[in-house]
Amino acid sequence: MTKKSKDLLVGYLFLAPALLLFLVFIAEPVIASLILSFTKYNVITPSQFIGFDNFKAFFDDDRLGLVYWNTLKFVLILTPLHVILGLLLALAVQRKIAKGLKYFYRTIFYFPVLATSAAVATAWSFIFNKEFGILNYFLGLFGIEGIPWMQSPNWVYLAVAIYSFWKFIGNAFLYYFIGLQNIPESLYEAAEIDGAGKLQRFMNITLPMLSPMLFFVLVTTLIGTTQIFDEPYLITGGGPGDASRSVNMYIYEIAFQKHQMGYASTVSISLFLAILAITALQFGLSKKWVSYDQE
Repeated sequence: MTKKSKDLLVGYLFLAPALLLFLVFIAEPVIASLILSFTKYNVITPSQFIGFDNFKAFFDDDRLGLVYWNTLKFVLILTPLHVILGLLLALAVQRKIAKGLKYFYRTIFYFPVLATSAAVATAWSFIFNKEFGILNYFLGLFGIEGIPWMQSPNWVYLAVAIYSFWKFIGNAFLYYFIGLQNIPESLYEAAEIDGAGKLQRFMNITLPMLSPMLFFVLVTTLIGTTQIFDEPYLITGGGPGDASRSVNMYIYEIAFQKHQMGYASTVSISLFLAILAITALQFGLSKKWVSYDQE
């Protein structure tokens, strides 16, 4: 065996574990969902091939438009919330402050990510309670009438946004914070000597150097919010009515409550294609603003 062949073999051996995990946990479920989407399957009886009936039902489903619209609202609210506020928090902590304070802020921002979602969601459900919730109690001190956080189709999105910010902002914050620490201090010193102000240093040094991390946070946040499940499921249960029911919650309902695995697979394939299109668009646009030149 030549040296080149040995190097290739070693390379493939290093890739093998990741490739195996990809095939088992990503490729196989996608292919299985595609096959199931052409069947009628309720887990108990054997699957039955029904051609395109599930796809016809997909276009006749009156609830699909609403759950996709709800998901889009979650994307439009939560994506800027995490991408922008996560960056602002990281910039605030990255400033020249005492090292002890940096550790303190890093801990309090990231700690909620480590807490169990179901446990903290239960606590937040009490906080959002219209009659006995602590949030409405403090609002009442300022003369503001109790807000129906989980009973109103309008307020329910703000309730989910507050919970999502508290629970998950630590992820975006941590990625940005690591990215900021990798920007050489000498660049800021040189710019300061040249007379660049804070805004100029941010626009011409921080943003370009941080753009790969910004892109990563944007892509993962968009994918996460398009697949949103935990926040509305644990806080509102999709209510009131279907007001906060996301596509993922609808898939869960069809698959595990109505046991229509074939149709649930059809809806999940549509969500997969939507996320694929959004991600491909982001990668296409990234060539115009993401800079991987770190020199």
